[in-house]
Order: sequence, then structure tokens, then C-alpha cells
Amino acid sequence: MRRVVHLSDLHFGRTSPALLEPLLAEVAALTPDLVVISGDLTQRARVWQYAEAAAFIARLPQPVLCVPGNHDTPLDNLFLRMLNPWGRYRRYINRNLEPTFRDADLAVVGANTVNRFRWQQGRFSRRTLGRVLHGFADAGERTRIVVVHHPLEHIEGSAKSLTRGAGRALKELSAAGADIVLSGHIHTTHVGPFTSAPGLLFVQAGTGLSTRLRREENAFNVLDITPGRVTIRSIIADDTALFRQNASADFVQGPDGWAPA
Repeated sequence: MRRVVHLSDLHFGRTSPALLEPLLAEVAALTPDLVVISGDLTQRARVWQYAEAAAFIARLPQPVLCVPGNHDTPLDNLFLRMLNPWGRYRRYINRNLEPTFRDADLAVVGANTVNRFRWQQGRFSRRTLGRVLHGFADAGERTRIVVVHHPLEHIEGSAKSLTRGAGRALKELSAAGADIVLSGHIHTTHVGPFTSAPGLLFVQAGTGLSTRLRREENAFNVLDITPGRVTIRSIIADDTALFRQNASADFVQGPDGWAPA
């Protein structure tokens, strides 16, 4: 069994200070094999916000795999966003915008879906898709996980524009034997097979730290993965700023895709 903690949309610069230590303690107690952060580490890509995000990541159980989100490019500095959108991210977080992780049981590939020309709407380019598929080419029997910031399918109540290239990405990822897609962006937890690609499990995380709440409390996910089976728990912060389990779901993978166990 492999355990993956899935955080997203931390938004340093717009966080709840009371949640920082409880979140770190909860993640450490889970003893994950991998921590994933699916974008929006900062609120406005300021240097001080990146410094806080980097300090937070350094305190997490290692290894940590991050991909950037749209808030990690400077919204209010068009010149910097066009010419050097990832300078601060590379300086403080990782020079690699699309990192990978692999062990005996997992093959995890990050994909940068940020479109600097359309700040909110994501883009899964053909080039990025090709790199992800190449990352899975020799994965063997490992569980194959893709990490993106922007969701590849709408969930009920979401008014944001769908990621460009999402349909193509789902089709080709499914054909390549990918298993799970982890994403963020809309600050809402969602777990279930993709409607158009039931062979892929759609796992959406809320925000672990930000005060930019939408439809739920601060939350993150825990995935316990064995071949062909995954248990996903939603962990939320209560009124005393402590994290507790909110919901749990088991899925098994069959010839027709993922289904509740």
C-alpha cells in the first residue's frame, strides 16, 4: 500500500494562521509516502508569499511533488507574467514545473496547465500531454497518477471555464493506462470516475489553508493505494482549527473503469 497526501490551493498571502501548525501536524501523523500539492501555492506570486510557501514545504514529510497554479504567476504585473512568469516559482519552489516521482508502486507525473495568456482558464497542451504519456511509457504495473492544477471536467456548481484540451487529454490518458488525476483550482473536494473517461479517477482537493473558502471548510485528501483499489479520505478543519476525517470512499478498478467498492 502507498499513501499519498493531496494538498491544493494553499494561497500563502491569504491563509488562516491558526491552521498552519495543525495541518503540518496532521500530515506528519499520516506518514505519507508522497505529498502532492496541485497548484496555487501563493495568492499573488509575491516574493514573501513564495518564501512562506517554501518554508511550509520544507516542513512537510518528504518527498513533495508540486505543480504551479494560475495564482503562482503575477496577476497584476503583466510584463513579468508575459516575459518571466515562473522566475519566482523556480527560485523558491522547484526549477522543474512538471516534476515526476516513481517508486516500486507509483508513477506520478506533474503537468503544468497554467495558461499565462488567459489567467483563469487552464490549458493541457499537446506538448505537455506528450510528456506525460512518455512518463508512463515504461511504468509497468505501477499505479499511474497525473497531477494538474485545473480540473479536466466540470463538477456540479462550477462556473469556471473548462481547461482547454481537457477532452483530448482524458481520452489519451485513459488509452495510455493512467489511473488517477489529482487537481485543485476550485477549492472543492470531489471524488469519482470521470464521466467521459471512467477508467480515470477524478480526485479534486479543496484548500488546506486559505481563507478563500467557497463551498466547504478547509480540506485536503488522503489516498491509500493498492493495485486496482484506492481508499480516499477527505480531511477537514473543524471549528477548533483541528483536522478530522469528514468522509471516506473506496473504489475498485474493473474492466469498465472505476466503481465504488
